[in-house]
Amino acid sequence: MSKILGVDFGERRTGVAISDDSRVIAFPRETLSCPRVEQAAAAVARIAAAEKVAEIVVGYPLNMNSTKGPRAARTDEFMAELAARTAIPLKKWDERLSTKIAEAVLIEAGTRREKRRGVVDKLAAQIILQGYLDATGGQDPAGEERP
Repeated sequence: MSKILGVDFGERRTGVAISDDSRVIAFPRETLSCPRVEQAAAAVARIAAAEKVAEIVVGYPLNMNSTKGPRAARTDEFMAELAARTAIPLKKWDERLSTKIAEAVLIEAGTRREKRRGVVDKLAAQIILQGYLDATGGQDPAGEERP
C-alpha cells in the first residue's frame, strides 16, 4: 500500500497530515500559510507528488445540520483547483468539529495560545485523516484495497 495525504483547508492556513505506508496511523506533517486557493492547491499538489501518495483526503466542512455553507463552497473551489494540478484521486471527508477537537487537545496538553495557532491546522488534518483511515480500514470505501 501507499500513503494517503490528509488536508484541512482553511481561509488563511492549510493543515497537512500523512499516513504511514500501511494506512493505519496519521501523522501531522505541516501547516501551510497560503491565503489564496491557488497557492494552497499548488503547495498541496507539490507535497502529494513528493510523498508519492495514492490519494488525497480533504476535510469537507458541512454545517452541523449536514447542509453546505460558504466554507464548503470555498473547499469545492480548492478541490477543483487541486484536481487541475494533480491526477491523484481526491476524496471529501466530513470534518465537522475537527478543529475544535484539535484545539481542545492542545489546550489539554497545556500548549500556549501563540504556539497553538501554528499547530492546530496540521493536527486537525491528522484528525480528519485518522477518521478516514479508521472508517475505511486502509481500503477505499467500496472495500477494494488500494495497491
